[in-house]
Formats: sequence, C-alpha cells, structure tokens
Amino acid sequence: MIKVLHHKRIVLGVTGGIAAYKTAAVCSQLVQGGAQVDVVMTEAAQKFITPLTFQALTHRSVYTDIFDIPTGENIPHIALANAADLLLIAPATAHTLGKLANGLADDLLTAIALATPAPLLLAPAMETDMWRHPATQANMDKLRAWGATVVGPAEGHLASGAIGQGRMVEPEEIVSAAQMSLGRTGDLAGWRVVVTAGGTREAIDPVRFVSNHSSGKMGYAVAMAARDRGAAVTLITTVALPDPFGIEVIHLDSAEQMLAAVLQATREADLLVMAAAVADFRPRIAAEQKIKKKGEIEGLILELMRNPDILAEVAAQKAAGHGPRVSVGFAAETEDLLANAKSKLERKKLDLIVANDVTASDAGFAVDTNRVTLIAADGSMEALPLMSKFEVAEAILDHVKRFNVQR
Repeated sequence: MIKVLHHKRIVLGVTGGIAAYKTAAVCSQLVQGGAQVDVVMTEAAQKFITPLTFQALTHRSVYTDIFDIPTGENIPHIALANAADLLLIAPATAHTLGKLANGLADDLLTAIALATPAPLLLAPAMETDMWRHPATQANMDKLRAWGATVVGPAEGHLASGAIGQGRMVEPEEIVSAAQMSLGRTGDLAGWRVVVTAGGTREAIDPVRFVSNHSSGKMGYAVAMAARDRGAAVTLITTVALPDPFGIEVIHLDSAEQMLAAVLQATREADLLVMAAAVADFRPRIAAEQKIKKKGEIEGLILELMRNPDILAEVAAQKAAGHGPRVSVGFAAETEDLLANAKSKLERKKLDLIVANDVTASDAGFAVDTNRVTLIAADGSMEALPLMSKFEVAEAILDHVKRFNVQR
C-alpha cells in the first residue's frame, strides 16, 4: 500500500490513443497502491483497449456511456464527479484537451470533468506536430491556468514511427504525479524539505573515483514521501535514479559540492533529511589525466584528506539563525549500532537520527527494505521492524511531525 493512495477515489479517464495500452499499467499500480479506481472510457478508447481489461484490474464496473445508468445508481457523471479525490486522464488526446479547455461535455468523461471539484491530472499523448500546434498549446495554457497538473509528454518513438515529443510518459511517472496531486493538502503542506541521497564520488582522476555502496533509494523514498504529504521538496543526489515528479532535483558528485548545495538549499528550510552516505575522505590530489600503469608497478598509493562535515556545517548555520528547523541524520553502522548512532546524534546536534546495521542482507544499501531504530535528541528510541524504505520514510516524517517546529 502507498499511504497517499490508500482509500482514495480516483476516476481514471481513458481516451482514444495508442498509449491507452499503457494506461492498464497505470490502473494496476493505482489499485495495488490502495486506491479505488473507477475507469471511464471514451468511445474511441474502446477501439484500442477493451473495458474488460480495466474491469479485471479494478474489480469494478467500467463506465462508457453517459446515458447508461446502472440500476440503483445515481447519474454517473454526477456521482463519480462528487466522489472523486482525483480525475486522471491518460492518455489525454488533443481532441479531449480541446473539449476540456472549451467547457464541452458531450460524453461521460468531459461531463465529469466539468462537474467534479477534484484536482485534474493530464497525461497528454499525440504526434509531435499535434502537440506543438498553437491550438493545443493554447488549450494547455488554459488548463494549467485553471489548476490542471500536466505530466509529459515525453520524447520518444511515436505510433507513426517518428521520434519526437508527444509520447505518453511511463506509468510510474503518472502514478507519481497522482500521488503528488492527492497529497497537496497533506500534513506537510507549506513545508520546505531538503533531502540528500546516494554516496558521494571523490575523484581520483577523470575516470575513477572513491565511493561507497549507497544506492540512494532511502533518500528518494524520503523525498517522495515528503512530496506526497504536501511539502515542497529539494532532492540533492549523486545517483542516476529517475527524477521524481514534482521534486526539484540537484545532481552532483562530491562531498564539497553537496556541502555547498545543502547550505544553500537549507537556509530557509523547515527540514533536512541527510540520507546521503557522504565520504569522510577524498584524494588529496585528483589527477588531471587518467592514471596509467607504468612499467612493472605493482600498486598505487593514494593520499587522502578529510572531507568537510556537512552536518556540522548545517549545525553552525542553524546556530546563526538561518538553517533548517529540524535536522535528521543517518548512522549506517557495522558494529555498536546504538552507541555509535547516539554519539553522532550528539556531535552533529541533530534532532533525530536513523540508525541501521548495513551488514544485514535485507536492510541498508542497495535493497528495497530497511530495519532501523529512530533515536531522538530527547533520548527516546523507537525500533522499527523490517519494512519497505517507503514505510521507513513515512515513519521518519511521522516522528518529525511530533516536534514543535516553529515555521
């Protein structure tokens, strides 16, 4: 289950484009996330994919005709419109966008769009020239001005065989956008959150670096969980995972670069979650050219120097009155987990530290699960069972909400 999707009512509109086959995956992911999905299909959509497909995925009736009122039910376009927490249209064709932008309601889907107070999320899909046409762009400008969220379209192979902009984005990005749309009024609405992710890369030469095993998954989970609770999120990352929808992402490599980015991003932030595994040391000198093997040389000696302590710098910034209101750190340990975590909590002047044993095969680096202990500055501790990193992220944010943050 995904917390922000759980028990939400989503009306999923499917219109007549070849990308409709990808909407089945969108539907499946929403249902697996815990949402109740009512699918509304236009007549043209049924030429590409059958209602039976969506009925099998949702275990609910699929709506196709504004004049078809099931026995015992209210008028569908009013009942669905009033019950919806989100109206998602994927794919959204140029024709449908034109009708939405001009207030037309000649089928069930567009009637629902006029009748619902729920937020509108659009995933456009069409040929490049159709997307670029001034009429389409004017329609999109109008819909955005009315509050619609738009995800895509992407660059890629189109149904015509051409390559260009107009391809519907992948299902995972649409679901991510749905999560953000549903979470806009969450308990972190108005918060500014900064999250770091991944292991820093300290250059040896232009092609080699010193790093660690951090995958960045925990940091990305925290960033998306905060976004899904309404926060404005900045993610500072060293890894090449896909940029999450609705999050400002800053890509960099080294600890020094991360220090500068964190200090800038957290000056007016409410929360910093330092999930990145920052290298303690870096090569004192990075070679300008690739280091070559010479003769019979058997090894290479690297002289290392200490990297800046980002959390210590953040603590100094907070003391000066312009840092994050709450700071959360991570202690990835291989021994003496709690003692080392408590020591770091005190030394870094953190409000909360997340301690985890990275020697465990099912927790820590490069896996989708984690087992952590949350230790607060007041000495309280909470040991969490094995859970997904997204569940851990939610638990961290739940704990942060208990602090009396003056915003």
